[in-house]
Amino acid sequence: MALICKSGEIRQDTETRNLHMLRATPETIHWGYFHPEIKPALRVQSGDLVMAEAVTHHAGDAPDLMMDEAITRIFTEVPEADRNPGVHIMTGPIFVEGAEPGDMLEVRYLQMTPRFNYGSNLAANWGHLYEEFDRQERVTIYALNPNTNTASAHYAYDFPGVYLTPGTITHCAECDRMPALEGISIPARPHLGTAGVAPAVGERVSTIPPGLHGGNIDNWRIGAGATMYYPVQVAGGLFSIGDPHVSQGDGEISGTAIEASLNCLFQIILRKDFSFPSPLLETPNNWIVHGFHEDLNQAMKNASLDMLKLLTEHQGLSRNDAYSLMSVAADFGVTQVVDGTKGIHVRIDRGIFPTKGVVKDPE
Repeated sequence: MALICKSGEIRQDTETRNLHMLRATPETIHWGYFHPEIKPALRVQSGDLVMAEAVTHHAGDAPDLMMDEAITRIFTEVPEADRNPGVHIMTGPIFVEGAEPGDMLEVRYLQMTPRFNYGSNLAANWGHLYEEFDRQERVTIYALNPNTNTASAHYAYDFPGVYLTPGTITHCAECDRMPALEGISIPARPHLGTAGVAPAVGERVSTIPPGLHGGNIDNWRIGAGATMYYPVQVAGGLFSIGDPHVSQGDGEISGTAIEASLNCLFQIILRKDFSFPSPLLETPNNWIVHGFHEDLNQAMKNASLDMLKLLTEHQGLSRNDAYSLMSVAADFGVTQVVDGTKGIHVRIDRGIFPTKGVVKDPE
């Protein structure tokens, strides 16, 4: 992965400096929110590697399979009153030395390894078809096969009541467990549903909706081998990760993905040589731009305008040429419809550009 700098030369990978370990503990997580005044759990230099634990708030759906002593500490020691206004357990924040508003954090996701070989999917009260299922919530526990990198349903059960409390622990009796999806397996694609920097506001910002800071984007392509670019809003960036998944479809229609804790290795690089207004995803083959709004049509327009910006300011196309190219070569998709603020992503093949899809600095 390389980006063209102001000099016109292709910038190569930044030299690795240090490797840090960031475990998820009651002292190093913040539950349900971003905030610019959280004490950093870690301070790094540009180019440093971080091995961080991301813990799912759905571990309690199958505590015997998805919780260990360290996760139990988080669930028992962080008061329920401090799990708001969102739901996700966020590890961090990470303070990046020298990062200032207007900069970009380039986060190269290198490895994502499941902590356990189990995960949970909840057909939730916030799911898109909740009313169609007579307002009944259902948990499906999936088993992961690390040898084939697949997941298959282990058992399912009806959730008692309404799932409202982040970190709910449900002890499902053996007799309540039902078979599900027999004979079906799906590809596992571990990724982070939620990650981002602290927004520049003086109050807690919920982890549930995505936004220009990142947050709950829920794009399954944000996994190993991908790079995300987050616009820095406060000094140090204050980057956090959470909401780990092992598989999800575009839309996340039932309310959740397969929620499962992950150990994540990533490199953080401070970028002062280009800017972009929204979280930008680079995969080996594509550039992917995100648009967010409560109205899906407006989210589509926001994604379109930011892709237009990418093609004109960073690839040098005219607005007319960029608009034509978007219509004939860009693919739009619904990222998710269950996080209040809905998401649209638009991807374009990096290989169609003469510069092989590198991001150029606008003059």
